[in-house]
Amino acid sequence: MNFQVGDKVIHCMYGLGEIVDFQEKVIQGIPQSCYVFEITNMQIWIAIEAHGQKTLRKPTRPEEFEKLSTILSGPPEPLPLDRVLRKNLLYGRLRDGQLASICGVVRDMFGYKRTNKLNDQEHSIMDRAVSSLLAEWTYSLGIPVQEARRSMDALLGE
Repeated sequence: MNFQVGDKVIHCMYGLGEIVDFQEKVIQGIPQSCYVFEITNMQIWIAIEAHGQKTLRKPTRPEEFEKLSTILSGPPEPLPLDRVLRKNLLYGRLRDGQLASICGVVRDMFGYKRTNKLNDQEHSIMDRAVSSLLAEWTYSLGIPVQEARRSMDALLGE
């Protein structure tokens, strides 16, 4: 998938941003063409060949986005009791970068939070997942973030 300057894209870990430039960078001693991805005044260089296909995707279309509400409203999957295993599982699911995975992480973290206290790292994971989900929700459906948040909370039973 090739992106152009000005394209809105979803980064697997940072969420919604924009391709603002293409640049040549030396990465591990090898010159590579890179996307310059910008999110909230932060720029990330992503090698087009090696990582661009894995870490960036187009935002979900509205008709597909609405189908994913069943994930948020479904029962949470149990998370491992071991905090290291739980962290690795959640980060692995977020690295997938797909909206279905992000929805699953949000649902499961909210479910886990109902019966367990979250540590700082888990709060960070949950905040990142929610932020990414809401940014894509507002962009894809063209609604204000407050409306997306209310919808998300309703689906989660919050």
